[in-house]
Amino acid sequence: MKKIWMIVLGLGFLGMNAQKKWSLKECVNYAVEHNLQVIQNQYNKQSQDNNLRIAKKGYLPSVSAGMNNGVSFGQLSLGTGSIRNDRFSNSASLGADMLVYNNGRLEKNVRKAQFDVEASQYDIETIKNDISLQIAQQYLTALLNKEIVKISQSAVDNAQKQFDRAKITTQIGTTAQTVLAEAEAALAREKQNLKTAEVNVGRALFAIVQLLQLPEYKDFDVEDVRVSDTLESQLKSVDEVLTTAYEIQPQIKAAESRIRSAEAQTEVSKTAFWPTLTASAGLSTFYNNILNTNGGMNSSQVGFFQQYKDNFGQNIGLSLNVPIFNKGITKLQVEQSKINESLAKVTLEQQKQSVRQNVQKAQFDADANYETYLSAVETEKSTRLALDFADKSYAAGRTTIYDVNIARNNYANAQGSVAQAKYNYLFSLKLLNFYAGIPLSL
Repeated sequence: MKKIWMIVLGLGFLGMNAQKKWSLKECVNYAVEHNLQVIQNQYNKQSQDNNLRIAKKGYLPSVSAGMNNGVSFGQLSLGTGSIRNDRFSNSASLGADMLVYNNGRLEKNVRKAQFDVEASQYDIETIKNDISLQIAQQYLTALLNKEIVKISQSAVDNAQKQFDRAKITTQIGTTAQTVLAEAEAALAREKQNLKTAEVNVGRALFAIVQLLQLPEYKDFDVEDVRVSDTLESQLKSVDEVLTTAYEIQPQIKAAESRIRSAEAQTEVSKTAFWPTLTASAGLSTFYNNILNTNGGMNSSQVGFFQQYKDNFGQNIGLSLNVPIFNKGITKLQVEQSKINESLAKVTLEQQKQSVRQNVQKAQFDADANYETYLSAVETEKSTRLALDFADKSYAAGRTTIYDVNIARNNYANAQGSVAQAKYNYLFSLKLLNFYAGIPLSL
């Protein structure tokens, strides 16, 4: 019995999970945390962080230790003759070297790595913004299609009432059989329109699931947000939006960081023209033992640790490397770095152009959609009035059911046009506000 209750409670919990409706904020937050493209760019950022740490490590000295062992056998030349020279040798050393001067190469490497880290972080923000905008658009599309479902459901209800009335009047003989047939056909058309609207809701929800990269889509749904019929006006002009967008949009900031990185790389390449001064210091010792010809150790030899002590030595030094000619490779590397600077500057202009075009398009769409919305509202009012007249005229026997169905279709289409224009305008406005630094919200 206990197991049965656990199963029932588990199924109930799954049912509650299945009924969860996602808000726009939840969708955006989930996507930016779990999207594989975001995760991929986060790994790129970690790689750039490591490059920065590597560049900073360049200030530290390089330290190494070594030990060598060797055995040699054979004759050693001595005057006009030779003697047997079987020998065992051992040596150990510890050394360190550090770059003292190369026209600031280490500092310039660090600065370049810092700019690369900045750019990779802005890349992550760019991907997050792109995903957020896609989700917002599909979210509004889902809300629009849900509203069209309500309009279609209302049209089905009205067509059902018309059919029921036509069925009664046909049965009692006050209307012809063609009236009932037309009412039935009208009801079938409205049901088909409703099914199409429901499928479109499913398509929009499926698109959101794809953006979220969820493993299952069948039980996914979004919150039914009430969008006001009173449309808010744009908060800023296009020039104000562009000024702000150029300052805050991550794709712009990434391009600027890459220009500075390219400039720093040019400075790094130029350091190859300058001398390199390296300081070094070391400790060393060795052990040497001549072997007897019979293979044994010569007992007269000084012991291992005593030789290590006696042969212990130290050294310090400065090494200067002056570049004279390296086949013109350094010059070509500097020229290549300057080309990369030019490419980075062109990329910045491309990003600015893209942002400018997106903002201008959003402004154009907002203006066009708002005008469309106003005209659609007027059309909705007139078609609603025409439907009322058609219903009353049909009830009075002065018009046919065909006229009523045409008026109803016109009214339903006008309602759909109002909803379409409203949500299109809303997305254009949200896009403009987004470029102006205002977070996405409904």
